Amino acid sequence: MVAMTRWLDDDEQRTWRAYLHASRALAAALDRELQSRSGMPHAYYEILVRLSEVPGRTLRMSELADATDSSRSRLSHAVSRLEEYGWVRREECPTDRRGQFAVLTETGFAALADAAPGHVDAVRRHLFDQLTPTQIDQLLNISEALVKHLTGNNPPP
Repeated sequence: MVAMTRWLDDDEQRTWRAYLHASRALAAALDRELQSRSGMPHAYYEILVRLSEVPGRTLRMSELADATDSSRSRLSHAVSRLEEYGWVRREECPTDRRGQFAVLTETGFAALADAAPGHVDAVRRHLFDQLTPTQIDQLLNISEALVKHLTGNNPPP
């Protein structure tokens, strides 16, 4: 027996489309401003942030891919570009011949420190300043519920 499709009602359709449009427009605005101010795409910024937040500023490439919701091949390509800039270097894993670490260099940390204030300002202007404190709490709860449903995990702090 074929299950009946539960079509979206008018309010759900409006909500879905508004969510898609808002999330895409926000991501595009943040990426555009980060590129303009700091010359780096948001994907590279996210890699630098993740490395800056761990001890030794070092993560296994597989863990970094997971942390940035990136495929292994996409992350490898991005890290290659970051190596060209001198912002990240790779190190071999001494216990696993196939494993590699990504290490944030001092130059990379300086690039991140230079980019961060403008990026945080853009996030504040385009997201948090547009919402009430109640809406911010609701956004957190909604986002955490979706992450838990889609990944089975609580979102990272």
